[in-house]
Amino acid sequence: MWEKDNADKKTIEKARKDKREGKSPSTQAGEFVHEEIDKIRRGEHGARSTQQAIAIGLSEARRAGVDLPPPKKGKVKESTRKSAEYAYEAGQGERTPKRRPRVSKAVSKVLEHEPKSTASHAALAQQAKRAASRRTAEERSAAAKKAAETKGASGRKAAAQKAARTRAHHA
Repeated sequence: MWEKDNADKKTIEKARKDKREGKSPSTQAGEFVHEEIDKIRRGEHGARSTQQAIAIGLSEARRAGVDLPPPKKGKVKESTRKSAEYAYEAGQGERTPKRRPRVSKAVSKVLEHEPKSTASHAALAQQAKRAASRRTAEERSAAAKKAAETKGASGRKAAAQKAARTRAHHA
């Protein structure tokens, strides 16, 4: 594939660990989204919106081989779907991505001038709330049950302790 730096290698390793633990492709892709958010916070580049930061992370995940199929027709803009399809095929080894240094440099330059505040805690919280509001209670409940199942006993214990800590902290 393309040249990876150390952060990318760590991210890929985390995603592989998630896969071994039986977590969903979207959870595996979450590692790449986290990395993207960190890049923005470190000031490597910016993003026009929180959704753009997430989209970049998902694209990286697809290119790295995470089994995250592109969205169905009608769900998103056609150009977005095409882009996701390309990244997915590249990651699955079905096509070799053409190197486009000029385009790559141009995109990097544009992203450098975008705001960094889109990766703030407040912006991400707002985005999470919006995304959750689009899902039904049943879907949210099913996701929580699956998360609890794949977490394991020690993971559940750690999560419960963290919840108790943060409850005490916010009270």
